[in-house]
Amino acid sequence: MLRLHNPRLLDFLRFRYSVEDVRRLTAFLREAGTFHFPALESGLHPAAHVSHDDPSGYASIWIRDNAHVAHAHAVDGRPKEAAAVVGGLTKFLATQAARITAVLEGASDATDPMNRPHIRFDGRKVAEIDERWAHAQNDALGYYLWIASRLVSEGAMPLDDSLRSTLAGTALFLEKIEYWRDEDSGHWEETRKRSASSIGTALAGLTELDRLYDSPLVKGELKFGGRTLTRAQLQKLVTHGRETLLEHLPHECLDPDPKKRREADAALLFLIYPLEIVDGATADAIIEVVLRDLVGDVGIRRYRGDSYWCADYKTKLAADARSADYSDDLSGRDALLREGEEAQWCIFDPILSAAYGRRYQQTGAIDDLRRQTEFLNRSLGHLTSDDSRFGGLRCPESYYLENGRYVPVDQTPLLWTQGNLLTALRMMERSLAE
Repeated sequence: MLRLHNPRLLDFLRFRYSVEDVRRLTAFLREAGTFHFPALESGLHPAAHVSHDDPSGYASIWIRDNAHVAHAHAVDGRPKEAAAVVGGLTKFLATQAARITAVLEGASDATDPMNRPHIRFDGRKVAEIDERWAHAQNDALGYYLWIASRLVSEGAMPLDDSLRSTLAGTALFLEKIEYWRDEDSGHWEETRKRSASSIGTALAGLTELDRLYDSPLVKGELKFGGRTLTRAQLQKLVTHGRETLLEHLPHECLDPDPKKRREADAALLFLIYPLEIVDGATADAIIEVVLRDLVGDVGIRRYRGDSYWCADYKTKLAADARSADYSDDLSGRDALLREGEEAQWCIFDPILSAAYGRRYQQTGAIDDLRRQTEFLNRSLGHLTSDDSRFGGLRCPESYYLENGRYVPVDQTPLLWTQGNLLTALRMMERSLAE
């Protein structure tokens, strides 16, 4: 049963869409402001539509979120906007060269996340935030390699000296820490562990960079300072990641430590789309686990036992503690969770829709189109009601239980959700056109 928050969508919802239906729906949402992506002068996007001093910290820039939004811009036929995002990310990562060099030379300990390239930063200044954070996030670096390499390959942006150096330095850093063995905080910035979603995302980025080496645009091997990233090194990194990933999937982490072990994690869906680093039976197995363990009536849980925005979160934690760094110790926050009362997120249903759409475009199987439609409609169901304090037809990060009722969390609208929904709509249009 579809759970719909905004009845204005009833005029547009279909269980069998035409191309014109999708275009009309997309135009309606654009006009309603659903796809407004505020950008800073740097070209970067804050995580959510919040004030700069919001205690959530969601006015900051996350590399991961911006990579997904840049991809949405590209899918939506706006390569200049996508390139502007990657340009902003490159400008910031260039400031991290000293951190990367120190790790490569052994002068700095990468087990301390503050010594790693920072993945969350101030987008107005394009500078680090003076705050301890879980910067050990190999997936974020993989997303950067993936979107930057792809946009260069597609001719959307030039491979200038700064980008060449940043791509090489990022890959060399992943080599130094042995990303296929490294324990990182991953997509959700929590307990460090060997996560298939992080290994897979880094692998996708390195694979895209390896493809870029086939392009005449590269004109020789990439260099970072006095170091060269050889094609042989890059291909070895790809091999390490692929072999390790196959040992993990379809599960996220099989560590015997119960604090780290996790079978189902919705972040694995990104390996299917947009990263397209797994497909076929492996992709089917990931989706099966997610559908079995994580799908809810409203959205999709990140993982079972997720205490972030658990029931009555705002009454249990002060504003400045809700989005704090819990990567060293989750026990206090986890104690707030009652079983089955995890937040249900809005970023995954559109990814499932797009993934089924990609498959339908390859196979023509009608059941894939049916599932594409099902998850697109679930995604539309997330859009806020007109009496919401955030306004109508806005994209939440997630819904959580407040006094027994699912309501949007404070990070509404979330630009990552907007990007994923826009991508799902454009993928549906593409499926029907083909």
